[in-house]
Amino acid sequence: MTRSAAGTEFVWAALGGDPALLSRLSTVVRPGALDARLPVRELARACVGACALAGAELTAVRTGGNVPGVLVDDGAVATAFVSERHLLVDGRAPVNFAPLSRFWRTADGWVRTHANYPHHRTRLLESLRLDADASVETVAACLGERSAAEVEDTVYAAGGLAVALRTPAEWAAHEQGAAVARHPLLSRESVAETDRSAPSAPARLSGDPLRPAAGVRVLDLTRVIAGPVATRTLALLGADVLRVDTPWLPEDPDAHADTGFGKRSTKLDLGGRADRRTFEDLLAGADVVVTGYRPGALDRFALTPEALAARRPGLVVAQLSAWGRYGPWSGRRGFDSLVQVATGIAAIEGSAERPGALPAQALDHGTGYLLAAAVLRSLTERSREGGTRLVRLALARTAGWLVDGLGRPDEERSEASYDPEPWLAETDSDLGRLKYARTPVSFTGGPADWARPPGRWGTDAARWA
Repeated sequence: MTRSAAGTEFVWAALGGDPALLSRLSTVVRPGALDARLPVRELARACVGACALAGAELTAVRTGGNVPGVLVDDGAVATAFVSERHLLVDGRAPVNFAPLSRFWRTADGWVRTHANYPHHRTRLLESLRLDADASVETVAACLGERSAAEVEDTVYAAGGLAVALRTPAEWAAHEQGAAVARHPLLSRESVAETDRSAPSAPARLSGDPLRPAAGVRVLDLTRVIAGPVATRTLALLGADVLRVDTPWLPEDPDAHADTGFGKRSTKLDLGGRADRRTFEDLLAGADVVVTGYRPGALDRFALTPEALAARRPGLVVAQLSAWGRYGPWSGRRGFDSLVQVATGIAAIEGSAERPGALPAQALDHGTGYLLAAAVLRSLTERSREGGTRLVRLALARTAGWLVDGLGRPDEERSEASYDPEPWLAETDSDLGRLKYARTPVSFTGGPADWARPPGRWGTDAARWA
């Protein structure tokens, strides 16, 4: 058995899936895809394969037929895992990392910062007592005089984002690393036993692709890659996904262009009475709520799983965070690049001279497909057993699985490269002409692409389609 097959078995078991369905899955191996010292290719195959199998299973549940065959192609997976790098908007390539989002040498090691959003950049510079227009050179000189731990603590205390480089052993000895290691890759539980059947599948015209989430309404309260990848996948499979953002936080338009396929997008101020009523009306018709904010950030809006279950029995609640809802870092913000640095990945993929990085933001993309798979399996289980379902995932836990749970890559690192062009497509949209990565989630009769391109962020009506 290959590492990727074992990884898929592990994920499918974590999702509560029937092991007999694994025989429905086949893989196309392509040397050179997602090459790394860590088994990134194997993680990616497992996450996408489990997600596609969960979609195929739900298809059988809702149509009364057999579970379709699933195909996982390394080329499609590798292309999708760097979808943000393949995106072109009217021929323009996005800038994925701002100048102050990078590795910095400190007096005793390295830190990595994340300052893509203006408010994070402001907090970083304020914490260092630097001018708002400070250059990269000025920041480098400032950080070079401090210890990595001091920078991490100072910046986080000011609401910014900076993480000191750690080895896997150092992370394992850290209180947060130990807390993460005590938890499973994903958690699944029933919050309430109130019965409510799954939505009925709309009539399907002859020749239309199988979209097993058709009729499912998803409230998408997520930002920045992992959560949006999950909801983008649910939209691919037919769900009516409405992304809800606060009007007070900006969004990167290119990030939205990459992950907004198949969805609609609106802005609501949940602290305002009128918008809160609108949100409650949406919740009354929702089947799934997906959140991607740090634990506790939405509690003041009565969006805990228990509060949601009380107002909408039968709901599927899916929660995603960077560090998990446990340990001393549970309330911290985080991004894939920072989790790689904290958990030892950057040390493994780097050299004695400089930290490295994975060939993709694989924690984000992998966790996104895991989250979508968990929602799909929850819909299947709810259709059979009823109840309100809760699933939770964390980027740091996915990182732990990559470092310690998958062993070494199946193959030696290859000089060969694959051509991503077969898995790229183009479409017109309100944002311009888009070149983008097609979905890697594939099963017989299923959709090969999204039903609609992304629209402009925050401009759709706050209502179900």
